Order: sequence, then C-alpha cells, then structure tokens
Amino acid sequence: MTVATQKMTLEQFLAYDDGTDNLYELENGELISMPSESDVNQRIASFLFAFFLGLDIPSYRLRIGTELAVSGARVSVRIPDLLVLSEELAAEMNGATRSIILMDMPPPLLAVEVVSPKQENRDYRYKRTEYAARGIAEYWIVDPIEQRVTVLEWVEGLYEEQVFTGDDLIVSTVLGDLELTVDRVLQRR
Repeated sequence: MTVATQKMTLEQFLAYDDGTDNLYELENGELISMPSESDVNQRIASFLFAFFLGLDIPSYRLRIGTELAVSGARVSVRIPDLLVLSEELAAEMNGATRSIILMDMPPPLLAVEVVSPKQENRDYRYKRTEYAARGIAEYWIVDPIEQRVTVLEWVEGLYEEQVFTGDDLIVSTVLGDLELTVDRVLQRR
C-alpha cells in the first residue's frame, strides 16, 4: 500500500521516520508499507539462513532484513527475505549505522524472495528487473503458493531462468553443490 502521495528521493527515504516500527520499501519514489511476513515466509527464510550456515557461509555474510537500493524509473529500496553477501560487501557494511546496501556498493551474490499472496508481480517481474539491473549474480524466487523455486542466474547481462519443483535438486552457480530439494525448502519433507 502506497503511503505518501509525493515522490521521495533516496535521501528523503533514508531520513524518513514516522515514529513507528513500520517497515517500508521505496518503489520508484513511492513509500510502500510492507505487511508483516507470514509464518510460512519466516520459516522458509530461517530454514535457508540455517542451511547456508551449514554450507560454511559465515553468518556475517548472511542477512535477513537488509535494505537494498536498486534502479527503477527512480531509485527504489527493496528488502529481500535473505541475502548472501560477498566478502567485499560484508567488509564495506561492517560497522554501518543502517543495514542498507547502497548503489555505490558491490551487489550481493544472492537475493532470495519468498512470494507472498497477491505479491507475485513484485517478485516475478519488478524485482527481477531491478535485481538484474543491480547485477546480482543469482536471484531465487521461492514460491510456496506455486510450490516451486525459480533460480535466475546472471549471464552476460540477463537472467537465465531454471524452475525447480518437488524433489528436484536446486542448482546454484553461486553456492555450488547444495543437495537441497524444493520439498525441503518448502518444508514438505
């Protein structure tokens, strides 16, 4: 839901404080109120966080709730469900007063979005374009509604898409050999 009627700049967004704990994204200059995450989305993001820790990705390179500046018609700020940072990006963010990845910083290696009901266009269309423009090497769309995981791999300026379902092993060039199925991610088995 759009909150403000006037377009905001990134600087105005970064300074915005309505005195609440409400969470907002900036979408092409519009302040968008983010609903609370569903239990399913929280469980999936938490499972992946723990699974990635088991791959020996250090906790300082894994982020839940970190803001990410991306390009759109105007600068936008998204809040992916989970990010995997490079060592370089993690070092740049070390000690920051706000957990935000700005446009002049390296992109994350991987962004994960868990699809919420009635938000499919945001994850499948808008964020796909924004994350591609940001140069994020891999973007996962975990869809508990459609029971699939879409992995978008950055290849020569565009995302190439692979869709995994059921007991398919998810393939990731960023994370290597995963031994992870869609059923496990969706916590069906």
